[in-house]
Amino acid sequence: MFNDIYDVIVVGAGHAGSEAAAAAANMGSKTLLITMNLQNIAQMSCNPAMGGIAKGQIVREIDALGGYSGIVSDTSAIQFKMLNKSKGPAMWSPRVQSDRMRFAEDWRLLLENTPNLDFYQEMVSGLIVKNGKVEGVTTSLGIEVRAKTVVLTNGTFLNGLIHIGEKNFGGGRAGERAATGITEQLIEFGFNSGRMKTGTPPRVDGRSLDYSKMIEQPGDENPDKFSYLDTTKPLTNQRSCYMTHTSEEVHDLLREGFDRSPMFNGRIKSVGPRYCPSIEDKINRFADKNRHQLFVEPEGWNTVEVYVNGFSTSLPEDVQFKALRSVVGFENVKFFRPGYAIEYDYFPPTQLKHTLETKLVDGLFFAGQINGTTGYEEAASQGLMAGINASLKVQGKDPFTLRRDEAYIGVLIDDLITKGTEEPYRMFTSRAEYRTLLRQDNADFRLTPKGYKLGLASEKRLRRMEEKQSKADAFVEFFRTTSVKPDEINPVLESKNSSQVKQQDKMFKLFARPNITIDDMRKVASVESYVLDKQLDTEVLEQAEIQVKYAGYIEKEKNNADKLQRLENVKIPANFDYSKLQSMSLEARGKLNEIQPVTVSQASRISGVSPADISVLLVYLGR
Repeated sequence: MFNDIYDVIVVGAGHAGSEAAAAAANMGSKTLLITMNLQNIAQMSCNPAMGGIAKGQIVREIDALGGYSGIVSDTSAIQFKMLNKSKGPAMWSPRVQSDRMRFAEDWRLLLENTPNLDFYQEMVSGLIVKNGKVEGVTTSLGIEVRAKTVVLTNGTFLNGLIHIGEKNFGGGRAGERAATGITEQLIEFGFNSGRMKTGTPPRVDGRSLDYSKMIEQPGDENPDKFSYLDTTKPLTNQRSCYMTHTSEEVHDLLREGFDRSPMFNGRIKSVGPRYCPSIEDKINRFADKNRHQLFVEPEGWNTVEVYVNGFSTSLPEDVQFKALRSVVGFENVKFFRPGYAIEYDYFPPTQLKHTLETKLVDGLFFAGQINGTTGYEEAASQGLMAGINASLKVQGKDPFTLRRDEAYIGVLIDDLITKGTEEPYRMFTSRAEYRTLLRQDNADFRLTPKGYKLGLASEKRLRRMEEKQSKADAFVEFFRTTSVKPDEINPVLESKNSSQVKQQDKMFKLFARPNITIDDMRKVASVESYVLDKQLDTEVLEQAEIQVKYAGYIEKEKNNADKLQRLENVKIPANFDYSKLQSMSLEARGKLNEIQPVTVSQASRISGVSPADISVLLVYLGR
């Protein structure tokens, strides 16, 4: 049936698998995407949204490299919001509410129109491995498909177990069976595995809700979009979300079912996401809070199905129903489906290289929740990187990795490989020490040239980015070199209660004042004339404003990153034996032997390795 040897086989067609398959195929590799159900490609298993705090930056980075998540987020969006606008630009995070059905359809159509990509629907039950190298996969029907590399993106399907109160049954998500066989085989190869859990809220009938009792949450007045391409325009119409709250009455009704909760009676032993706890976990952990926010999110333009964000639960369905009916606006709620928790296998990511290739099996890559992460965006970015590196490996080219000062994707993968994770990993801006450099607005400046070199970003995309960068740099230089007279700028300063000037001064200095915006500066005739003459758009104006106002912070972070890069350039020999460094602490030797860092910089970030240990290592390396 499959006579050809594929360059890349991708197992699983969630967010990680879809990006992996698209990347490998677009780089010219003959690729096969195998999934248990072709109708569920890029399914939004949890909430119908993309982006958010730090996650929005990741989607922008995927798009800048030439991935598809940003494009699909735009084509299927029903609402757009830029979060954290009251804070500095390093914290701004785009987020879209998506039409769940359209999101999956748009992803599938994009993949079907991708050259070099084949599809097959069946469960992969095992890997073909010979002499420590992957050679393909076997399916549940006993079919062998050969490949030079394999990317596993199994999500929550590996031995998945769904819990609703006292009931539990095998499944990868509601209505779909679990995947079996792969975990056991990987353990035989010497991999360590663990169990994690995640949860999802009930889905309800929007016609049964009273929105007049809730707080409306509209989208931005002037919505932006994710992709740097012109594939879509910003939304002109948007659907609102709504907010309501739990209460002490709701909490008391939920507590009545705690003895039947698998989370509290010991049936679930695995660790769930710290930053997205279930409603019962919130009530238990934050006993002093008498209410919690619930966000009522539509699942699409036309469907009446609604997602109750904040009410993730594994309690019995009758307890869920009774408690939810006591929430304001939910008095007559009708369920489409109760919430549930799911336990699944994962493999601690310290067993991977920075390329996401496994250390134990040559040509085998892991991406997504199999690595202990949670979230569509985290999964998609790993899929993109795994697909890129699988393709590069087949082509005999150097691997592609991103540093911590280059991308949130670089922070994510370095955290996983260097520190590992014992609970579902979620990205936050606080995890990135160079977040002023890694803003959502400049992802194209940082990554599009890299995507172009890989063959993922088009020349048109690159030229568009270069034009935008050139215009923004020239506009900043205009502010640096152009002076303004007091009678021109003082009316602007006075209107903003900012101290006036008595003599001519450089515009850059005045624009850098925190309360002076680009709209204020455009009231100066020479600035407005420049904007109109050069035909500067909103993206360029925003970029210039950020570069002026945060010049000091950006320069400081660049200097810090340059210092770190010196240690990044100090390579450690492969399979280095740290046991012989007796001056190093026992814990450090154990951790370093386990993780086998590639550079001294990576070694310094491993938990349990002290600056003194790094000094010993540098001395040994002749530094």
